[in-house]
Amino acid sequence: MRDIGLVGVPFSGRSTLFTALTRSGSHGGQANVAVVSVPDPRLAVLTGLERSRKTVPAQVRFVDVPGGVSSAQGLARLREVDALAVVVRSFGPDRRPKEELETVRSELLLADLAVIESALTKAEKRARGKPSAEVDALRRASETLGSERPLRDASLTEEDRDQLKAIAPLTLKPEVVVANLEEGEDVPSELPAAVGVYASIEAETAEMDPDEARALLEEFGVAEPGLDRVIAAGYGALDLITFLTTGDDETRAWEVRSGATAPEAAGAIHTDLQRGFIRAEVISYDDLVAAGSMDAAKAAGKVRVEGKDYVVREGDVLHVRFAV
Repeated sequence: MRDIGLVGVPFSGRSTLFTALTRSGSHGGQANVAVVSVPDPRLAVLTGLERSRKTVPAQVRFVDVPGGVSSAQGLARLREVDALAVVVRSFGPDRRPKEELETVRSELLLADLAVIESALTKAEKRARGKPSAEVDALRRASETLGSERPLRDASLTEEDRDQLKAIAPLTLKPEVVVANLEEGEDVPSELPAAVGVYASIEAETAEMDPDEARALLEEFGVAEPGLDRVIAAGYGALDLITFLTTGDDETRAWEVRSGATAPEAAGAIHTDLQRGFIRAEVISYDDLVAAGSMDAAKAAGKVRVEGKDYVVREGDVLHVRFAV
């Protein structure tokens, strides 16, 4: 499960977005945390095909902290998340979404710079003038931030990133920009890559039955719920794909990084499967649905046997063979 932290300037609608995405209320003065299921219509189809007794979607945890980057508590909690969703107000006559985005990015950068410089001072004292990978990484990070560039845009090596893990820099985390819109408005032209969400409208449907809420949103012209769009953008920023498992017991969605091998995907299910990996039986979701069942797919020769070097693809349905 991945954590996505919501951050934004006051009155950006960050907490309203949290309510809209998670269908749960927010509480002032404390971190708001909610786990939501990742929407994936493929699960219902596979559950029907295999008559699975249980359906288990992938999950994402949204975190909305009080004070955001303006409080020590907020900063500490945000450093624990996997990605950031920057919420900018994109409605009203006085809206300035691009300025809001730049303000949040500047605050994140300054917060990182303060922590990096403190860590660098301590690391230099420990090194006592001797070569140090930690010092080198911190210096490169400090120089990048000092030039007003986020660390995700820096040319950091894997060793550099390992050295910075304990600090968990905010500007090294993948970022998604969410434009908080009002009815009838589009994503501002100055934020072409932003995800548009009608947070206020969707928050009002938070306590409704999901099917009724979706029908009402469609009346407002909201064809795709904000949750779907934000999660899709978050997966893209985190470079994640989804693979599936299905059978009599359960149909389930799993997240794994793009480029992961079959043993790494097996490890997402259970570490024992990765350690004892022998092979994976693989079929694409589309091929399985076209065949009508796993047994029919096997009879038609659509199920492939893949080894340790196989790179898992989006929508692959896997059955892992392993030995403990």
